[in-house]
Amino acid sequence: MKKDSDLVKVFSGDEMTVTLLKAELEELGIPVMVRNDFRSGLAAGFVMQSPVEVYLNESDIQIAEPILKEFIENN
Repeated sequence: MKKDSDLVKVFSGDEMTVTLLKAELEELGIPVMVRNDFRSGLAAGFVMQSPVEVYLNESDIQIAEPILKEFIENN
């Protein structure tokens, strides 16, 4: 993964859906960064419901775009 300024949020959803998308992208060699504030909140003692977010390197967006589009249409 590159530095944070090169990351672009491409999807947000529940943890299970994000896990499926992450696996699909990583299978194609696209590195994925997942941000899960719910788990972070639990670790800190807070209970908050928030979506899990998927970030990709800006340079991988063009390659990932067809996969993302198909995934979003099917889920």
